[in-house]
Amino acid sequence: MAATRPRSPAALPSARQLPFPLLLLLPSLLLLPVPADGTELTFELKDNAKQCFYEDVQQGARNTLDYQVITGGNYDVDCRVEGPSGEILYKEMRKQYDSHVWTAEKKGIYAICFSNEFSTFSHKTVYFDWQIGDEKPVGKASTNGAVSLTQMESACVTIHEALKSVISYQTHHRLEEAQDRYQAEHLNSRVTLWSVGETLMLLSVVVGQVMLLKSFFADKHTGSSRVGL
Repeated sequence: MAATRPRSPAALPSARQLPFPLLLLLPSLLLLPVPADGTELTFELKDNAKQCFYEDVQQGARNTLDYQVITGGNYDVDCRVEGPSGEILYKEMRKQYDSHVWTAEKKGIYAICFSNEFSTFSHKTVYFDWQIGDEKPVGKASTNGAVSLTQMESACVTIHEALKSVISYQTHHRLEEAQDRYQAEHLNSRVTLWSVGETLMLLSVVVGQVMLLKSFFADKHTGSSRVGL
């Protein structure tokens, strides 16, 4: 098997050979932010169950928690935020959705716990988004002091902020769509069961009427036979 020869520098594409749209995107790469640490998760919480999530948070870090119950029961759940020493930073009972923002006063392991212990048979589907820290842009925007951005760089920053808003709206509408879908499927199952029950009841009535009419004719036939004898 012949070895593959490396491409010579002349064969590599130069900046002049790159497509013009790609050249326009190069300045925006310098403005891409470093995403903040965090967790975004959708999970199932069974009845009489409790589930906790843990993160190692630095001192002074800003934490943002958003959660919402998508499906199950009365769409409620207990939520609690605990600090490294076990102190309660946030506690709400039977909430459908809520948000909480706090700043870590010390470094350590922080916990977010969701509880469905008050429910005996309803499973819940819970969505939460736990963001730790702020976005740190790189490139020119990451330098200290005032920075003069070009018109294209300013436009890239504006587009980035608009895209963040779009992502937030998309997440919100996805949660609403999942909740509406669950309600529609639940209603469809109930309608299906009701239709099956009505069908069985109708069949039983038809069979009963046929048997009743058959018994009437059988009695008449037996009576006429006795008279003939």
